[in-house]
Amino acid sequence: MAKRYRYAFAQQKQAKEGVFSVTLAGISFLLFLMDILISFLCEGKTPVTAGAIVGGISIFAILLSAYGFVWGVKSFSEENRSHIASLIGAVTNGMITVGWLALFLFGV
Repeated sequence: MAKRYRYAFAQQKQAKEGVFSVTLAGISFLLFLMDILISFLCEGKTPVTAGAIVGGISIFAILLSAYGFVWGVKSFSEENRSHIASLIGAVTNGMITVGWLALFLFGV
C-alpha cells in the first residue's frame, strides 16, 4: 500500500502595507459618507463655508484613496506574506478613486 503524505501549510501573516491600504479605503469611504451627511444637513443649499468644507474633504479623500491604491500595489512585493489584504485594498481603493473622479468630472 502506498504511503500517504500529509502536507501542512504554515499560517502566513498579512502584508502590513496591504492592511494599511484597506484602512485607507475605509477612511476614504467614511469621508464620502461624511460629505453626504453634510450636504444632506444643509438641504442641498450649501453656503460658501459648507461647500468649501465638503470640497476640501472630498479632495482629501480622493488623495487618500489614490495613496491607498499605491500602497496596496506596493505591498505585493512583501515576501512570505499573505496578499489577500493587498488585493482587497488595491481593488477597493482603485474603485473608490474612480468613483471620486467620476463624481468630480460629472459635477454631481
